Amino acid sequence: MTFVVTENCIRCKYMDCVEVCPVDCFHEGPNFLVIDPEECIDCTLCEPECPVEAIYSEDELPDGQEQFLKLNAELAKEWPVITEMKEPPADAKEWEGKPGKLEHLER
Repeated sequence: MTFVVTENCIRCKYMDCVEVCPVDCFHEGPNFLVIDPEECIDCTLCEPECPVEAIYSEDELPDGQEQFLKLNAELAKEWPVITEMKEPPADAKEWEGKPGKLEHLER
């Protein structure tokens, strides 16, 4: 099992989760974070740290978010590992909870 970053992270990109990850499995893109499923040890530490509830175990993905399992695996191979928390985007609060953010994902 792995944990998955879902749509609600897009354009919010809070990094509280990065600070608690013991195996550095987060990768950073321009406006989204992903979890490398090959590195994730299912420790569950990241899930409660996400202030916008964008992280789920693969077995508990909400309806409509299943494609993010594949997307996390794909982008983790392209994006660099992030090991330290950074500031979120200046407009992160404006994007919290908005639906349909997948079209705003920057690769």
